Amino acid sequence: MGFIKEFKAFALKGNVMDMAVGVIIGGAFGGIVKSFVNDILMPPIGLLLGNTDFSNLQVNLSSLFNMTVKEGAEPAIWKYGAFVQGCIDFLIMAFCVFMMVKLMNRLLKKKEEAPAPAPAPEPTKEELLLTEIRDLLKEKK
Repeated sequence: MGFIKEFKAFALKGNVMDMAVGVIIGGAFGGIVKSFVNDILMPPIGLLLGNTDFSNLQVNLSSLFNMTVKEGAEPAIWKYGAFVQGCIDFLIMAFCVFMMVKLMNRLLKKKEEAPAPAPAPEPTKEELLLTEIRDLLKEKK
């Protein structure tokens, strides 16, 4: 029974729940970035490069090296366009994460720079005298 209680305490900690939310939002954000790259960013770039669709850029290695492909088998294809698109996805995602971390650091820094509470006031002469009397009474006991 101890294992189940220990697992429940671990799974319900705030950090684990925050991480789960982050993973779910990160997955959704990855879909948005992929759509942005594929549907918004790459078409104009492809148009500038002569109506090129990056996802379809590939080299047929079998024909490049004059190799025959058995009937029914697929030729060896090097799909470098998908790799280029994956790199652009990564760069956009990394930039967004960098900006979020930078924003969080700025917010945490402002929180730390909040004015410290005022120091406790100096004790009055009466308080000092009473403290001395208390200490003397403690010594006599």
